[in-house]
Amino acid sequence: MSAALTNAAPSVRPAFRPWRFIRRNPTLAAGLFILAIMVTVALLAPLIAGDPLRMQPAQRLRPPSAQYWLGTDSLGRDVFARLVYGARVSLLVGLSVATFSILIGLTIGLLAGFFRTADAIVMRIMDGLMAIPAILLAIAMVSLSRASLLVVIIAITIPEIPRVVRLVRSVVLSVREQPFVEAAIAGGAPTWKILLRHIMPSTFPPLIVQATYVCASAILIEASLSFLGAGTPPEIPTWGNMVSSSRLFLSRAPWTIFAPGLALALVVLAVNLVGDGLRDRLDPRLARRM
Repeated sequence: MSAALTNAAPSVRPAFRPWRFIRRNPTLAAGLFILAIMVTVALLAPLIAGDPLRMQPAQRLRPPSAQYWLGTDSLGRDVFARLVYGARVSLLVGLSVATFSILIGLTIGLLAGFFRTADAIVMRIMDGLMAIPAILLAIAMVSLSRASLLVVIIAITIPEIPRVVRLVRSVVLSVREQPFVEAAIAGGAPTWKILLRHIMPSTFPPLIVQATYVCASAILIEASLSFLGAGTPPEIPTWGNMVSSSRLFLSRAPWTIFAPGLALALVVLAVNLVGDGLRDRLDPRLARRM
């Protein structure tokens, strides 16, 4: 009798412990560690770095030393100071683009997936936007307006929205046919309540992972735009601007281009590692396999 009761008892799913999961996932731990350093450095920029715009012609192209940890560039500006303040711009662009694209894409995707009449129109518009390369669309938008950090964020956000819309729409199409959604519809629940309470929570796991990839992509696109001269104004210290202004002095002063290039590679790698680690946790198939 006791054995039968034991076998019939429902299994209790163990509680999720974030620190335990991070310890068991070295890629996620490495990504979070690098990101924590980058965020800390960016927040403490006024305390650990000097003026990134101060030009000293007499100190131009100085190699790394005790006074200038990463040397100086062609205008005598401190490379370390510009690198630290450039982290602020890159992280701000990545987080802003990820936030705006997820919010807008989530709203459009919910409506397109739930209402069949709007689905065809909305998805044809999204397909048209996805047919244009993101970098070209961003360059076109920046060239039509005055260069600024806000314009760059908007120009990078628009090409990322269709990818989020397609992701949310696919989730909504599958969840809409579930019995609990059909029961809510049959019970006369308001549409907004069905979307927000019954359907939208199912989109959160894939959206969290997608947000990390959008963030990494936005940081790379911003650096590419700045390198091409179509991004933020030259007076704003960004990693793309640093690489662009130092490419002519690569053989003479390699430190001016090596530091921002390495920082850009590290932050994109860290964001992708976090995305892979979150995918391993939030994807049920991968979670069971692990």
